[in-house]
Amino acid sequence: MENKVTTHIIKGLMLSALSIVFSMVVYLFNLYDISWLNWVNTAVLMGGLIYGNILYANQNNHQVTFGNLFAHGFKTTAVVIVITTIYTVVAFKFLFPDMVDKILDISKKQMEKNPKMTDEMIEQAMTMTKKFFMPFAIGGTILGTGFMGAIASLIGAGIAKKIQ
Repeated sequence: MENKVTTHIIKGLMLSALSIVFSMVVYLFNLYDISWLNWVNTAVLMGGLIYGNILYANQNNHQVTFGNLFAHGFKTTAVVIVITTIYTVVAFKFLFPDMVDKILDISKKQMEKNPKMTDEMIEQAMTMTKKFFMPFAIGGTILGTGFMGAIASLIGAGIAKKIQ
C-alpha cells in the first residue's frame, strides 16, 4: 500500500489560512502596536514549513534528497506568497481600507519619537509612504515571505534529512 503524500498546495493553503486568520485577529482587536505579534506570525509560518518538510520526508519513507525536500518547502512557500499577496491587496483595498490609515498613524508616531526628524521630514515621509503604500505592502509580502520561506525550507530539509 502506497503512502498518501500531502501536497505542497494543501500545506500552502493551510499556512495561508492561518496567516490570514492571524491578520484578521490583529485587525479586529486593534493590536497593531504590539510589534512582537508579527514575529509570532513569522514563527508559525516557519514552523509550518519545517514541519511540512519533515512530514513530506516521512510520507516518502525518507527516500528523498535534500533538494527534493527544499523544493517541496519552497513550493509550499510559493503557494503562501500567492495567497497572502492576494489577501493583502483585497484587505487593504476592500475589506479593511481603514487599516492603511491605522498603520500610517503608527508609523507617524514612531517617527515623532525620533528627535532627529523634523515635522517637515515626517510630513515628507508620510506623503511618500501613503503614495507607495500598496507597492511596499505587496513587495514586503512577497520578499519577506519568500526569504523566511527559503530559510525555513533549508532548515526543514536539513532536519528531515538528519532524522532519517
